[in-house]
Amino acid sequence: MNLSQLVLASHNAGKLKELQAMLGESVQLRSIGEFSQVEPEETGLSFVENAILKARNAARISGLPALADDSGLAVDFLGGAPGIYSARYADGKGDAANNAKLLDALKDVPDAERGAQFVCVLALVRHADDPLPILCEGLWQGRILHAASGEHGFGYDPLFWVPERNVSSAELSPADKNQISHRARAMALLRQRLGLK
Repeated sequence: MNLSQLVLASHNAGKLKELQAMLGESVQLRSIGEFSQVEPEETGLSFVENAILKARNAARISGLPALADDSGLAVDFLGGAPGIYSARYADGKGDAANNAKLLDALKDVPDAERGAQFVCVLALVRHADDPLPILCEGLWQGRILHAASGEHGFGYDPLFWVPERNVSSAELSPADKNQISHRARAMALLRQRLGLK
């Protein structure tokens, strides 16, 4: 599939920068914000459903092939929550409020039961009614810390302990994170599917 331009179904500048770095220079990633400020309602009950919904919406608005990322944090002790509601876990009050709510929910939970994974599903549609979206999933295993640590990243990064590096996700440099994160894993599969070197 020859794609020189893709519209990313996200207004998040951090996500745009991260995904563009992973995609490389052969594909230009444009923000849906260039075309519309309206966010589609995420009515799906899974990361897959929401990623497809967002990709179709972005393709419809922009007229370009579209890439959507639906990602979040699934905490074992909480039965997979906050899951698809990760970004709006604390009623849309932002990262700090989400992190505080998560720490509160896990207040007396021992380390052994604080397992979690970041989940990313990428959906790529060639056009709004594409009957065969390309879907790629990435999982990043770790556990939830008792307090925030680190200055990098966004979202739950300061609370997510990365065992193979012995640091929190927010203590990784952006370049390191882009090598091993859930998004990096999903993107590696997507690059493979698109035949990008």
